[in-house]
Amino acid sequence: MKKVAETLGILGAGKLGTVLGQLAVAAGYNVLIAGSGSKEKIELTVETLVPQAVPTTAAVACQQADTIILALPLGKYLTLSPSALAGKTVIDAMNYWWEVDGPRPDLTDPHRSSSELVAAFLKKSHVVKAFNHIGYHDLFDEPRPHGQAGRKAVAIAGDEQKYVEKAAELVERFGFDPVYAGPLAAGIRMEPGSAVFGANVAADELKKLLADFEKTKRGKEVFLARKKAERN
Repeated sequence: MKKVAETLGILGAGKLGTVLGQLAVAAGYNVLIAGSGSKEKIELTVETLVPQAVPTTAAVACQQADTIILALPLGKYLTLSPSALAGKTVIDAMNYWWEVDGPRPDLTDPHRSSSELVAAFLKKSHVVKAFNHIGYHDLFDEPRPHGQAGRKAVAIAGDEQKYVEKAAELVERFGFDPVYAGPLAAGIRMEPGSAVFGANVAADELKKLLADFEKTKRGKEVFLARKKAERN
């Protein structure tokens, strides 16, 4: 019996969302892509860049897909529907961009990762951080079959092993080596300001960059802030 393809929802029809959509289609997923409004607003974009995907609304994507990738500006996470995403595997690929989100101290708080904020808001979802640190152009250019020389890696952070493994399978099927960065709190090692952010490297090098986070300017800031919090 032919295996039924899994349905993957992507919230965000920008450059990252459409590239992830292309990778998902190539990996054999049924793909639903939603923007921030009606499906008519993104139909041309999706039909042009990911013709095998289905443009839809966020509500429909959340209803029909068990796994949802968030490819939105981080500042929009409060517009998500916790009830619609309840019980779903949610892959957080969002980043804070000052130019888009404006000054948001809550999104750069050294005491917790941005994915912890998202998980606290989506209390009944299973949030895993992935696909945020590698540029959309590298995601487009670099997928390779498992075991092929030069294959690049994608870091994953999450608290629940079952859902980390699910995200790792997605990364693998998209053509990259999954590297576990640690719990969701460790997602801060993958955010803008870290050496991992923007990294388009193989698994061994990615592991080293993750481990060396405390040596970076942002890493030192995080370390000192968390140490001070522990003392207080």
